[in-house]
Amino acid sequence: MIKKKVAIIGCGNIGISILHGLLKQGDIPANYITATRRNIDDPGELKGTGVKLISDNRKAVNDSAMIIIAVKPYNIVSVLEELKDRLIPEKHLLISVTAGVTISKIQEVVGTGVPVFRAMPNISASVGKSVTCICHNGNTAEQSASVKALFDLIGTTMTIDEDLMESATILGACGIAYVLRFIRAMIQGGIQIGFDAVTASAIVNQTVKGAAELLIDGHKHPEYEIDKVTTPKGCTIVGLNEMEHNGFSSSLIKGLVASFDKIEK
Repeated sequence: MIKKKVAIIGCGNIGISILHGLLKQGDIPANYITATRRNIDDPGELKGTGVKLISDNRKAVNDSAMIIIAVKPYNIVSVLEELKDRLIPEKHLLISVTAGVTISKIQEVVGTGVPVFRAMPNISASVGKSVTCICHNGNTAEQSASVKALFDLIGTTMTIDEDLMESATILGACGIAYVLRFIRAMIQGGIQIGFDAVTASAIVNQTVKGAAELLIDGHKHPEYEIDKVTTPKGCTIVGLNEMEHNGFSSSLIKGLVASFDKIEK
């Protein structure tokens, strides 16, 4: 049970995903969470959750101990400027899930006294299946444990060096879009070979889930499992080879690198 109150500053897609994931687990009472958004007259997905919804970022900070900054990169400096005089080193942990903004940049605004973390979850946080990479700059073991415990509620976590956070953003956060696009293509292919859309979706979704669980539980390289279904002169190897002839693996790698080059600029 997380006993510290949490504020989520900014309720865009990632903020909402984190919020729903925390509520789904039930280890934080809804009234321990404050969420901020500009238009509180339209609660949207927050309606009926029991979460405190306000428009005042400064009040949200006053009332909470763990502060998740989930705003767009172009807004983060102005939001931090607004909050910096309300952040108390002995009380607050500041956690940014904003892509591409370094700890040193955050500390330039808020000072070096407040413990600052960066975390990069993905939108599957909403169903408790995110992978969240976390980094910090010399914070205490107790502070790090508190942040890890919070993000453990929405999936799995790992601590990495900050110079890998942009890579984590591409592989874990952007990566979910790449996987979903692959799933969409599988469904489209399933329809072409005879299934209706609902049945194709059910087969593909469970197949992808099963493939991931095989690797997670077995700790094997993907090729180990692929070899089990690629019999000589069989239909699987023919399909795989056709995909590779058309640049399947190469295009995916190129997409990852292109996204990384973009975030690095």
